[in-house]
Amino acid sequence: MEKLMITGGRPLQGTVSISGAKNSAIALIPAAILAESEVILDNLPLLSDVAVYSEILEELGATVTWEGSQMKIDPSSIKSIPMPNGPVKKLRASYYMMGAMLGRFKEAIIGLPGGCNFEPRPIDQHIKGFEALGATVTNEHGAIHLHAKELHGTKIYLDVSSVGATINIMLAAARAKGATIIENAAKEPEIIDVATLLNSMGAIIKGAGTETIRIEGVSELHGCRHSIIPDRIQAGTYMIAAAATRGNVLIDNVIPKHMEALTAKMQEMGIGIEEYDESIRVLGTPSYEHVDVKALIYPGFATDLQSPMTSLLTQAQGVSVLSDFVYSNRFKHVPELVRMGAKIRVEGRSAIIEGGRLNAAKVKAADLRAGAALVIAGLTVSEGVTEVTGVEYIDRGYDNLVSNLRLLGADVWRQTE
Repeated sequence: MEKLMITGGRPLQGTVSISGAKNSAIALIPAAILAESEVILDNLPLLSDVAVYSEILEELGATVTWEGSQMKIDPSSIKSIPMPNGPVKKLRASYYMMGAMLGRFKEAIIGLPGGCNFEPRPIDQHIKGFEALGATVTNEHGAIHLHAKELHGTKIYLDVSSVGATINIMLAAARAKGATIIENAAKEPEIIDVATLLNSMGAIIKGAGTETIRIEGVSELHGCRHSIIPDRIQAGTYMIAAAATRGNVLIDNVIPKHMEALTAKMQEMGIGIEEYDESIRVLGTPSYEHVDVKALIYPGFATDLQSPMTSLLTQAQGVSVLSDFVYSNRFKHVPELVRMGAKIRVEGRSAIIEGGRLNAAKVKAADLRAGAALVIAGLTVSEGVTEVTGVEYIDRGYDNLVSNLRLLGADVWRQTE
C-alpha cells in the first residue's frame, strides 16, 4: 500500500505548470473512436484513468502510441466487441464509450461505471438521449446494451444539466442522420473542448458552452490533431494550496476565465490574486476572512473544488458555510479533517466550518478530491507528519503531484508500506 507523507508548515513558493484537463481527456479519448483515421491528442495528462482508456482502446483493436504527453490513436481497425467487464469497470467515465461506440457501430455493450465512490452517478439522462436518437437500451447483468438500426437526429431536453449526458449525446449524434438539438445542455469548458475536437474531425456542432447545442450529423469523421485545455480543477487545487500555506505561487498554463468563481471567493477571503493572460499568481496573507460558498453547476463554484476549499476554510477566521448543490454526499473528507482537529459539522448539503489549527494525523482519502483536500490540510500543519492513504484515488486526477509540490518547497514524499 502506498501513502503520501507530508511535513507541513512551509509556505509554497515558485511556479507550477498545469497539465491538460482530466475531465476533457476522459471524453476526448473515446471521441477518437468516431474517426476513421489517426487522432493526435496533445497536452494529455498522465493519469491512471488515461492509462485505463488506452488499455480499452487497444482491447477494441486501436493502435495507441505515446510520445511524452501526446497520444496518437489510430481507430481504423477498431471492432465492436462487448465490454461488460474488465477495464471499463475501473472508470466512472466509462459511459462515454456508450455514445462513441453507438455513434460509430450503432451498438455497444458497456459495463456500468466504477471509479470514485462518493455518490452513485445516474445515467438516466444519457439513456434518455440515446433512446430519443433511436437506440434500444437495456440493463442486463450490470452492463448496458445499446442497439440501433439507425440513429436519427431529434430534439432532446435534459431534465438535469448533466456534463456526461451532454457529451455522450454529442458523441452519438455526431454521426446520426439529420439534426439533433440538446436543450438545457451543460456549459462546462470541457464540453467546448470535446465539440472543438469533433468539429476538427468534420462534425458540425454549434452552441457548445451555451444551454442549446445543435449537431448536424455526418456520415464519416476523419482524424485530426487537438490540444487539450488546461485542467481548471488541478489549477484550482494548487491555488487553494498556495493560499492555505500562506505562499506565493504562480500557476502557469491556465485559463483565468475558467477560474472566476474560485478567484472571486478567494479575493473575498482577503487572498491576493493577480491574473495574467495564461497564468494566475496567488499571494497568501497572514489572516483570512470567513466566507459562504455554494458549489453549483458551471459557471458556478465547481463541486470538484468543494473538498479542497473545505481545507482552506479551516484556515479562515470565524465560521464559514460550504454547501454543495451538485452532489449531496460529497463530504467524506470531513471526518478525516475532523481527525486532524478541524471543527466541522455537516448539516444536509452544507458543512459548517470553524477556523482553527490542524494537527498531523493518519487519514484516508475516500475519493479523488477528498484526497486533494487532505493533502492541502497536511501542508498547513506545522508539527508532525501527516499520512494520507488512498493514494490511488489521488493519482486519478493529479499527475506529478509530489514532484510539483516539492518544486514549490513542500516536504512531501510517497512511501510504500
